[in-house]
Amino acid sequence: METSVTIIGIVIAIIVAIPVYFSARSSAANKSRILNIKKKFNPTHPEDFDLTESQSNKTLTIDQKFRRFILMNFNPNQQEATYLDLKTVSSCKLVLTEDGNSNTILKIDFEFQEKDTPKKIIIPFYDFDDDRIKQISAYQDHMFAKKWLKIIQDSISR
Repeated sequence: METSVTIIGIVIAIIVAIPVYFSARSSAANKSRILNIKKKFNPTHPEDFDLTESQSNKTLTIDQKFRRFILMNFNPNQQEATYLDLKTVSSCKLVLTEDGNSNTILKIDFEFQEKDTPKKIIIPFYDFDDDRIKQISAYQDHMFAKKWLKIIQDSISR
């Protein structure tokens, strides 16, 4: 009886430990990757990016003091990091591209207006074609983008 209880306890411990191990390993790898990208754009003080948040394979970080912004997209199809000096832009807005028939969000982009020229800088945030969960993720990403739009606009207006 004691042997079977011990074996069952060991099996349960292994079942619990394996996912925890892989989750911790994945989290450490993501933190390392994010830190390396921050170091790429600010080699001496990557900790200056004081606000960092992740959702749905996207990480946004901002240095509110020196007004710098990085959008990191860890989508398996297209991994990229886009850096923007917010001192060079006058405004930011979200641009939604919807399917006319069903109001399905197909794309969400951040659109920045440069200060000295009429040029607009477009940074892609969400693309329906890259979304595995489809509309559920679109809604969450839209809310996340709205939250970050306010953070970016506050930083631009300083």
